[in-house]
Amino acid sequence: MKITTAVPGDLDQLLAFREEAASWISKLGSDQWSRPYPADRLLLTIEAGTVFMLRDGSRTAGTITLTPQAEEGLWTPEELGEASIFVNKLTMSRDYAGKDLGGRLLDWAGDRAYQSSAVWLRLDAWTNNAALQRYYLRHGFEHVRTVREGGAINGGPRVSGWLAQRPASPAQHGFEDQTPSPTPFGS
Repeated sequence: MKITTAVPGDLDQLLAFREEAASWISKLGSDQWSRPYPADRLLLTIEAGTVFMLRDGSRTAGTITLTPQAEEGLWTPEELGEASIFVNKLTMSRDYAGKDLGGRLLDWAGDRAYQSSAVWLRLDAWTNNAALQRYYLRHGFEHVRTVREGGAINGGPRVSGWLAQRPASPAQHGFEDQTPSPTPFGS
């Protein structure tokens, strides 16, 4: 399997992944991703080069978005002063479920963060999705805190404020990485 940078032609696949994941998560009792993600916003992240695709031959097995920017209002100024890469939208096709490809993608992300001289690989997860939180804990993340207030709409409850991090570190993820080398922090 190989990892490539997403291109605009991947937009429909990424939107379909999101719908598939939302449907599966809903059956597990969570409202995570129940609102459709705006295609124009997703296209901007693709064009920024922050979306990566896990490909199995001609099929796409999963995706992950990595950015050096945190969502506003989650991390303290001191934490934001530490070089970090933030994981967003980790999604696997249900056809590839149960193979720990998501865990290997997280290892790849931690390795990429390390290559960019980041100290941390960080994420925010849905505050009421305990299964997802346990997943990240099993993959080496430590819970930092849960931010429940200051959501994007009128400062109301935040739906994705469970914060976790793990040190950026080299990893043997086993994927063929066909992405450009990450830019080191401070460059």
